[in-house]
Amino acid sequence: MNKMIKNLSILILVFGAVALIMGIVFLYEGVSKEVFLTTIMKRENIKLSDLGVTGSKANEVIDSQETAQIAGDTVRAHRHAIAPSYTALLGSNKFDPTNPKDLTYAQAQNLENYLYLAVLSFGVTSIAMAAGGFMIVIALALAAMGFVLLKVANVLPK
Repeated sequence: MNKMIKNLSILILVFGAVALIMGIVFLYEGVSKEVFLTTIMKRENIKLSDLGVTGSKANEVIDSQETAQIAGDTVRAHRHAIAPSYTALLGSNKFDPTNPKDLTYAQAQNLENYLYLAVLSFGVTSIAMAAGGFMIVIALALAAMGFVLLKVANVLPK
């Protein structure tokens, strides 16, 4: 019976080590990608006020999930002021890159997509960090359980 408990405890400790390594990797990737996103967005130095946002957040640089969401929604509203949809903009015609209205609409779509992609990316980094933190907690719990089982199997000194 002690041999079975010892083997089980070793298996649990191995799972704990794997969970710890995975947790550290997830946490590192989440933090490093969030720092990357924040850094490149700060370099652009675009303030919400540059897009016409007023109020308490107007002077903030777009460098977070919240500010990217506000900016994306603002650009979307501006784009819809030009035309409610791409189909409505063009009617039965094709896109004309020499037409300022078509070009402005397309540029607004690109900027809006960039901002919403940033919102999504910040969300993914948050998920990675949360998952990494959870894996580390599970790893610690597995390690504690593994050591308790080793003690029960009389493998560790009392």
